[in-house]
Amino acid sequence: MAIMITDECINCGACEPECPNTAIYEGGVEWTWGGGTTLKTVELEDGTVIDGDEEQEPLSDEFYYIVSNKCTECMGFHEEPQCAAVCPVDCCIPDPEHEESEEELLTKQAWMHKK
Repeated sequence: MAIMITDECINCGACEPECPNTAIYEGGVEWTWGGGTTLKTVELEDGTVIDGDEEQEPLSDEFYYIVSNKCTECMGFHEEPQCAAVCPVDCCIPDPEHEESEEELLTKQAWMHKK
């Protein structure tokens, strides 16, 4: 499952540089599919194709947030989610809304980081 940041976040920013997928953003900051990945275009669930650099609406205006569709729990990079490892207030936790198997996470990682 993806990791999420709870509202206990103190906005210290320790997690953001640790994410190998650039899935973590400061509250109020727009995000992109291409940032930190090799994705040039992305086909959305409705069939729409967007540019990987097209800015998307922030998922939170108050706290750091994780884009669940970019989160792989650091699979393919590290043995544990790095955001959770460095969070001083333990607010990076598994997101029950986005449960994925290890195989699904590794497939997502390979898709975002094509060689």
